[in-house]
Amino acid sequence: MILAALLISFAANVTVFSQVQHLVSQQMLHNQLKEQLAAGTAPVSEGDFDDVLLPNGAPLAVLDIPQIGVHEVVVEGTSGDALKAGPGHRRDSVLPGQQGISVLLGRAAAFGGPFGRIQELAPGDSFTVRTGQGKQVFEVIGVRYAGDPTPASPKAGESRLMLQTARGPAFIPNGIAYVDAQLRSEVQASGQRQTTFTALPVQDKPMATDTSTVWALVFALQFLLVAQFAAVWSFRRLGAQKTWVVFVPVGVLAVLYVTNQLTLLLPNLI
Repeated sequence: MILAALLISFAANVTVFSQVQHLVSQQMLHNQLKEQLAAGTAPVSEGDFDDVLLPNGAPLAVLDIPQIGVHEVVVEGTSGDALKAGPGHRRDSVLPGQQGISVLLGRAAAFGGPFGRIQELAPGDSFTVRTGQGKQVFEVIGVRYAGDPTPASPKAGESRLMLQTARGPAFIPNGIAYVDAQLRSEVQASGQRQTTFTALPVQDKPMATDTSTVWALVFALQFLLVAQFAAVWSFRRLGAQKTWVVFVPVGVLAVLYVTNQLTLLLPNLI
């Protein structure tokens, strides 16, 4: 029964609850970034307005792709945990609109699946990214997959944006899809970057899993087992009615805690 509850809760968490969590996170991020943009303190580098390194999940920009109904706040970091909130900016790349190549990763199905339809974009489609340096206008070059030829590197003074997500059926990825876009508005100055590609954490790379919080999963499982043993003891000593009243909420909380930690072990682009 416990295993069945875990499996059902895991499926519900990934397909339903994650969508609600994404909506709530996006609303909070929109409010936070709106205040920063109004105050002129939105980050334009890897550090904030006070030169403090941005944490994973910090809001950076607003991505608008009207052709596929995308209106998302982009956060810093691309680990599975960061991508719960919305599309993530890979730390070792410049921000959208700055000279060089900017890379954004987004989930294809879970947690809102903001990049689930980017493969529908066609060459010539335009979209915008609003950062602390203003509105950046991009034009799609094309969609590609593993093995396809990559576009030539941008020339000096040019800016390009690369979108990445999982390819294949929802929740059953079989590769990575790439959308390349060229900046058509004015190129912005590049902010300082502390993180390099070689220093990029493993969990921040495409289709990576996050094992850095396995310890939390262990504690979650222990909490679940303790709750089950306590429920059995209560049932025998205090009766069914009191046990249901007390331990059903505790059991649900324990199961949700476990399944939430399990989602971090899934590839970050699902």
